Amino acid sequence: MRIVLWDIDGTILTNSAKAGSFYHDAIREVAGVGPAPGEAHAVEHGKTDGQILTERLERWGGDPALFDAVSARMDELSDAYLTDAARRQATPGVDAAVRAIAAAGWANGLLTGNSRHRARVKLVGAGVDVDAFDWDRSFFGDRHLRRSDLTRAAHDALAGATAVILGDTPADGEAADAVGFPFLAVATGAYEQDALEATSARVVVPDLVEGLPSLLDALERL
Repeated sequence: MRIVLWDIDGTILTNSAKAGSFYHDAIREVAGVGPAPGEAHAVEHGKTDGQILTERLERWGGDPALFDAVSARMDELSDAYLTDAARRQATPGVDAAVRAIAAAGWANGLLTGNSRHRARVKLVGAGVDVDAFDWDRSFFGDRHLRRSDLTRAAHDALAGATAVILGDTPADGEAADAVGFPFLAVATGAYEQDALEATSARVVVPDLVEGLPSLLDALERL
């Protein structure tokens, strides 16, 4: 089996400036804590939801025992926060890229820091064809504190398969490197091409439209 494991935020969907408030509200509602006035926003691109929630609870003095309740509240809030006026936007060319990768003989899966529920709500809200992905061979980071733990879970579950990570951050590349997965990078998120070219990426493309032929060439070489 050959499978491309897609990251969601910054890769399938454009990043959202409202994402931070989504975490804030769930933590505040459940744990009763939040950021200090004027607190600088931490750089969290490429982190799993499990890592973000754990770090914010610790930084703000929240009870770590409330982690599961906060995560569950995020799932509940996603039904309102990620649809209608706050729905996310697909990056240009996503559906065509997914179809082209499937036509080239690769399955499409997900490897995301989100929970399964949040991932589905985000994609549906953005109009992405969720049935184009193999949800039984997808991996979700709401309970993983490091992205490398998530790729380790994928590596173990996909033993014998050829798996590739397609993402938009150096953290995606580092997590791929941790288990020996090839990494393909697309600069549709928070990082420019030059930053991604400093990773182990087999190819770095500007987007999924102009860059699709190069992505397909890289997959063929694998």
